[in-house]
Amino acid sequence: MSKLTKNQKLAAGKIEAGKAYSLAEASALVKELTFTKFDASVDIDVRLGVDPRKSNQMVRGVVTLPNGTGKVTRVLVLCTPDAEAAAQEAGADYVGLDEYIEKIKGGWTDVDVIITMPSCMGKLGPLGRVLGPRGLMPNPKSGTVTMDVAKAVKEVKMGKIDFKVDKTGIVHSSIGKVSFTPEKIAQNAQEFVRTLIKLKPTTAKGTYVKSIYLSSTMSKGVKVDPKTVEDAQ
Repeated sequence: MSKLTKNQKLAAGKIEAGKAYSLAEASALVKELTFTKFDASVDIDVRLGVDPRKSNQMVRGVVTLPNGTGKVTRVLVLCTPDAEAAAQEAGADYVGLDEYIEKIKGGWTDVDVIITMPSCMGKLGPLGRVLGPRGLMPNPKSGTVTMDVAKAVKEVKMGKIDFKVDKTGIVHSSIGKVSFTPEKIAQNAQEFVRTLIKLKPTTAKGTYVKSIYLSSTMSKGVKVDPKTVEDAQ
């Protein structure tokens, strides 16, 4: 068994075993547990009382975090020539169609989000093998297939993220940076959980939000009392 580092010992000493912290406490504590030299991401993991194997219990959606993600999101817009200017003005990093489709076929995927128009989806079909495993394939449910590409670009740049429950019933997402204030971390976490609650499947029985954990890159997770998130206004 490997020995704990000095920082790991300090972090372990700050967390009380088995305790579920309030959202405000957890948001402050996750900053104290972070010892990375870079601005680490703050992640949230929410275990839901659903069975993802059943199509009517699949939880998937989008949320615009009030304080953004703190990340620089690289956006590629694949659109027709008449929409290119609007996409560029909205802040898209790359705009075009055929030339970028050829680049992607060649293995280029140096972007975080791809937005396209319904009329262009036919050309993206062959790219499924490349984009699918990387989570880059545009999808109408996530708002990345739309006629208003400029609006979609602005929303992504402002902190819009999409999420999906995994096969174990957990929804995982980054909701900010350690450099955020505890208040901003808490506000983003609140918005994320509230969105999950709105998406609760009618077929889900029993406790819906089973557990919530906040953590940062390479830090221990901090257990959050779900009631302190759901009741926060």
